[in-house]
Amino acid sequence: MACAVPVQVRPSAPKSGIRNDQRILDMLANYIPVLIFLLVAMIFGAAMLLVGRVMGPHNPDPEKLSPYECGFEAFEDSRMKFDVRYYLVAILFIIFDLEIAFLFPWAIALDSVGLFGFFAMMIFLGVLVIGFAYEWMKGALEWE
Repeated sequence: MACAVPVQVRPSAPKSGIRNDQRILDMLANYIPVLIFLLVAMIFGAAMLLVGRVMGPHNPDPEKLSPYECGFEAFEDSRMKFDVRYYLVAILFIIFDLEIAFLFPWAIALDSVGLFGFFAMMIFLGVLVIGFAYEWMKGALEWE
């Protein structure tokens, strides 16, 4: 009777990484349309800038080259402090504008939301009106 000697079998390593290289190339191939799109966009943008530069009129005079913003020369530093009322009005505009934007989807879905949705929106509008009245009474909308 012969004695069986256990043979150790080693898993074979991929031959020089060919299988992994193919997977990487397949993955990178998915990005080729994106790269083509970016390349075409850059070429198109550069071409439009070049066409505008070449075909645009070139007749500068001192009036066209002068700095302007409000029709007169700047008289202070551009980094001067702004009155806080500018920011207050901007924030109030954003708040009320965004709240009003909620009315459009509600108006479209009014049939499907029923009475619950209607009264929920009336509460929302009530809070909006109370906030508006509060800002008005505090004088945030006045400009002196």
